[in-house]
Amino acid sequence: MVRYFCEDIKFSFKDKLANNRWLKTVAGSEMKKLGDVNIIFCSDNYILDVNIRFLQHDYFTDIITFDYCEGRTLSGDLFISVDSVRENAVEFGTEFDEELHRVIVHGLLHLIGYDDHTEEDQKTMRAKENYYLSMRASI
Repeated sequence: MVRYFCEDIKFSFKDKLANNRWLKTVAGSEMKKLGDVNIIFCSDNYILDVNIRFLQHDYFTDIITFDYCEGRTLSGDLFISVDSVRENAVEFGTEFDEELHRVIVHGLLHLIGYDDHTEEDQKTMRAKENYYLSMRASI
């Protein structure tokens, strides 16, 4: 079950049911089962605090993923900075909603087991993001 929350901001995420179907499809395509996933929308300052307190990283980011997966079942918390997503959409010349969905699927891909530490990992992650974003339109 995917649940949506806001911390320190007002934000309305539309089409939750469609998003849940999409994420379930992504998980199934990767031979995984969607478990309890919390998507927490927040500000830059909130995610910075999470990054410092829990990961000892003193920098802003668009998403932090906490993995609670067991076996093939995907569970975790996805903290998403709406501020950073807005900035990224402008920087990359894309719509806010598309960038937001990219960040969401990026977090789910981390729960699946994909990483983005090396250049090769980043290429794989970006290809998966693009593939699943294109799939979203047909769901």
